Amino acid sequence: MKHTYHIHGMTCNGCRGHVEKTLANVEGVTNASVNLEKSEAVIEMESHIALETFQEALKNDGDRYSIHNVGEQVHTPKKEAQTKGQGTGTFYCPMHCEDDKTYDQAGDCPVCGMDLVEEQNLNAVAEQQYTCPMHPDVVKDEPGDCPICGMDLVPMEPSNSAEEKTYKKLIGKFWLALGFTLPIFLIAMSDMLPNNPLYAILDQKYWNWVQLVLSVPVVFYATWLFFERAYKSVKTWNLNMFTLVGIGAGVAWLFSVFGLLMPDFFPAEFKTDSGAVHVYFEAATVILTLVLMGQVLEARAHSKTNAAVKELLKLAPNKAIKVVNGVEEEVSINNVVKGDILKVKPGEKIPVDGFITEGNTTVDESMISGEPIAVSKTVKDEVSSGTINGNQSFLMQAEKVGADTLLSQIVKMVNDASRSRAPIQKLADKISSYFVPVVVIVSVLTFVAWAIWGPEPAYVFALVNAIAVLIIACPCALGLATPMSVMVGVGKGAQNGVLIKNAQALELMNNVNVLIVDKTGTITQGKPTVEKVGSFSTNFNTDKITQYIASLNSSSEHPLAEATVNYGKNNNVEVLKVDEFNAVTGKGVDGIVAGKKVSLGNAKMMEFTNAAISSAMEEEVKVFQKQGKTVSYVALDSDVIGFVVIADKIKETSAKAIKELQNRDVDVIMLTGDNYNTAKAVATTLNLSSFKAGMLPKDKLKEVEELQKQGKVVAMAGDGINDAPALAKSDVGIAMGTGTDVAIESAMITLVKGDLHGIVKAHNLSNKVLKNIKQNLFFALVYNTIGVPIAAGVLYPVFGLLLSPMIAALAMSFSSVSVIANALRLKNIKI
Repeated sequence: MKHTYHIHGMTCNGCRGHVEKTLANVEGVTNASVNLEKSEAVIEMESHIALETFQEALKNDGDRYSIHNVGEQVHTPKKEAQTKGQGTGTFYCPMHCEDDKTYDQAGDCPVCGMDLVEEQNLNAVAEQQYTCPMHPDVVKDEPGDCPICGMDLVPMEPSNSAEEKTYKKLIGKFWLALGFTLPIFLIAMSDMLPNNPLYAILDQKYWNWVQLVLSVPVVFYATWLFFERAYKSVKTWNLNMFTLVGIGAGVAWLFSVFGLLMPDFFPAEFKTDSGAVHVYFEAATVILTLVLMGQVLEARAHSKTNAAVKELLKLAPNKAIKVVNGVEEEVSINNVVKGDILKVKPGEKIPVDGFITEGNTTVDESMISGEPIAVSKTVKDEVSSGTINGNQSFLMQAEKVGADTLLSQIVKMVNDASRSRAPIQKLADKISSYFVPVVVIVSVLTFVAWAIWGPEPAYVFALVNAIAVLIIACPCALGLATPMSVMVGVGKGAQNGVLIKNAQALELMNNVNVLIVDKTGTITQGKPTVEKVGSFSTNFNTDKITQYIASLNSSSEHPLAEATVNYGKNNNVEVLKVDEFNAVTGKGVDGIVAGKKVSLGNAKMMEFTNAAISSAMEEEVKVFQKQGKTVSYVALDSDVIGFVVIADKIKETSAKAIKELQNRDVDVIMLTGDNYNTAKAVATTLNLSSFKAGMLPKDKLKEVEELQKQGKVVAMAGDGINDAPALAKSDVGIAMGTGTDVAIESAMITLVKGDLHGIVKAHNLSNKVLKNIKQNLFFALVYNTIGVPIAAGVLYPVFGLLLSPMIAALAMSFSSVSVIANALRLKNIKI
């Protein structure tokens, strides 16, 4: 017996495995298989098991996941310490404490306590609604007139992102905290004035009570979130910045309250001349307020780190003009389906991916390719969502809509890469795991050392310096060092047509010393044209051979095949039916045409079909091959009867890009399935030191493995299905965006324009991002290495200098902001 259920609450493969194991352990279950993408579980059982049994099993496992029948409406359980967000996407920790795990709701990270960041996506763009300015309860999906008063409906303001809501909430609490903290600070500092005028109004002990009252809104409302996070961090033993802040500020405030309530408990050194215990309400509230200010600045800075994605989102149109039977109709982008005919007017954004069916124009593709020059487009040319039409109208057919468009894929890839971890982050993670316990120990030792050897009042010095140590330490600066640079760098790459799949690729690209490139579609334009069809037999003229070639290739998806089919059409050749079509990877194709077996491909294909190539045939073909052209043989029932010459121009930027890479000590090797003579001609033109011809997919894969065994860091650039194994095996796979989906899926970096110059950009980007990460790590490590000892008082014996806990709080707050600010510099780099 087998049943399918819907699972809610899974966010990563770890969740999937956990749910699968929990369900499999239910008594009576013989097998459980969980699919993360579909959010489904297929459960096999000996006999029917009630749904409630599975629900109970998941509830007992932590109540993080829910299971219900497919199609059943479910209410999302509220997560601990998280509030429902009003944003448009998912949420993740900016420090990636749980790798790429995401959350459905806004809140704070259960590991480090930081506010979760909202992932940007295209949903909000496509969901533009309209309302009446006089009757806001009227909300429609389309523009028009108000049914009540007749006024034109206006676009509704997009709802604030959860990120913006978090910022507004924090800034409101900050101003409230500042309003109560400032008078506390002034009361405390008045002790420095001769003949303190405040004491003429009230005695010091009463002013201490005033400070207590003023501190309550600060501690128990404006900054209470820090204590909640500190408690959670200790409870789960995920010690973090808020652990230190909570302990430091909490000790100062509780000490002051205890001093007010039980002054006789303390020795004389803790008391002022008036007999009142010296309180630290100003230290506690100032520390908390400054930390809150740091959170406000971080929230604002975070919104800038994913500015690149937000700029991409602005490209997404929310309307399209659909043409049905010659009638134009404006529709929501959500209502466009594959096959629809759309009209794009001058200056408008192209709504979806597709190809032009009528008209010609120029299109500004700079927003996704990074190239400022507009591209000419005519009938059958592809156009992409978000690019901007020039000064001519045209009709297009929708091919990819919604999440399948290039713009959507770019946004998704940028989001995924921004949440991934770079290998260098392991260093920061390892240090952070010991950081908080070490700081707490240093704080305790500081208190003990000052209490024993410090000047009078020794315990006061001990308490103040121990709190300063706790407050100045900033594990967040260390944790943010890598992800902030990655996030900004990935966005910068996307703006320049370099799509990074994960942070590991960004780091490894800087260390690449061997680049393997395919020829067709990578070095060359990938838009081949038939130059000549030749015959080896007097029984078959070129028209008949062309017919065989075009007919057979009509079933193939190879770029060379398309060229031959178009050539046949242009020569008015009748395309015949093909039976038993078969594609032999790296060799060619064969099939039954008009009752005869026809084979088309390279010399290996002829060998595969037992068709002998004579020396005279080879000599005739070599003439074209030495010119860098591709030649395919045609065989009929194992007899070679002709050939087709296909020319594919080398991209203008290929030579320049290869030279730049070679100047950076990157060895460029061309591996191609084409013949030796053609490969040699291309290699000579590009001054390549090494190349190999006649390479099958397994040969390319083997070559990558051999280079890796030699200790080389290998990048592989390709665009075809035959490149996919080598792309996947290489240290950094680079796919041409103009290539196949299989190649793109196998690669770690995708070049939107399909241009080798994009590899130069990727190399530049990798170098600058890695340098920025190292700067951040250096700053964070040096800051903490110097700051903690100074706060402990190491300078006091020589210089008489101590660090106030309030100054420590200010320094700590700005440390994380400084790391983010340094990462933001990547927005202005040139790659």
